[in-house]
Amino acid sequence: MVTQEQRRRQLAREKFLRQQQRRTEARRKARVRNSVIASVLGVVLVGSVVSFATGVFKNDGKKANAGAEVSPSASAPSKAPDPCGKPAAGKVKPLSWKQEPAMTIDTSAKYTMKLATTCGDIGIALKTAAAPHTVNSFNFLAGQGFFDHTKCHRLTTNGIYVLQCGDPKGTGTGGPGYTIPDENLKDTSLKGNVYPAGTIAMANTGQKHTGGSQFFLVYQDSQLPPTYTPFGTVDAAGLKVLKKIAAAGESTGAGDGAPNATVVINKATVTKS
Repeated sequence: MVTQEQRRRQLAREKFLRQQQRRTEARRKARVRNSVIASVLGVVLVGSVVSFATGVFKNDGKKANAGAEVSPSASAPSKAPDPCGKPAAGKVKPLSWKQEPAMTIDTSAKYTMKLATTCGDIGIALKTAAAPHTVNSFNFLAGQGFFDHTKCHRLTTNGIYVLQCGDPKGTGTGGPGYTIPDENLKDTSLKGNVYPAGTIAMANTGQKHTGGSQFFLVYQDSQLPPTYTPFGTVDAAGLKVLKKIAAAGESTGAGDGAPNATVVINKATVTKS
C-alpha cells in the first residue's frame, strides 16, 4: 500500500519531470527560432551587398536611386563642413532630344572638357578616337548648356569611390532623351576590372547601349565590371577637387548617398585642342 508520503514524493517527481520537459522544449524552440532569424538576417545582408555591387550605376531613365531608401537611425550622420562655394546664378534648362546628335567632332583630333564646379575646376582629357559617340554627345550637350547648373547627385565612399553627375533632375532619373552606344570597354586602363582613379565613365541602366548624360568620376581605384564606357581622364587638379568632395562625406553615412558638399556644375565646356 502506498503511503501518503510516498504519494507526495511521486507527485513531486512527476511535476519536476514535466518542468524539465517544458524547459527542454522551450530551449529547442529558441534554438530553432534563433537559427531562422540568423538565416533571414544573412539573406538580407547578402542581398544588400549584392544589390550594392550589381546596381552601381543603373540610373539614366530609372526611378531607382541607390541611397534613396535608408533605414532610420537613432541620430543623423554628422556632416563635415561644406568645402564648396555657392552655385552661380541660373537654372537647369529643360532640354530633351529624341535621337543621338549627328557626328560633328573630328575623331582624329584631341578634345578636352572642363567642369567648372562650385568646388573647383575639373579638367578632363577626352578619349575621342576610342569613344567617338560619347565625346560627340558631350560636345553637343555642353554646347547646348545641358549640364549647366546641374547637381552631382551621388557620392560613394565604401567599396567603390565615385562622384556621379550629369542628371538635370538631380535625382538619378534624368537624361537627354536619347541613348548612345557603349564604347571602349576594353580600354587598356581597365586592368583586373578596376576603374583607376581619374577615370570618367558613363552610367547606364544595366543594359547594353543605354548611356545618356549621366557619368561618374572615379577619385580612388574602384572594382567594377567593364560595362561602363570610359571616355576620359581627369587631370591632377581635378582629382584633388574630387578628393575634397569625397572627404566631406555623403548624406546617409552608409557609403552611398548625396554628397554633403554642394557640388554643382556651373558650366561645362568641351574644347578642341
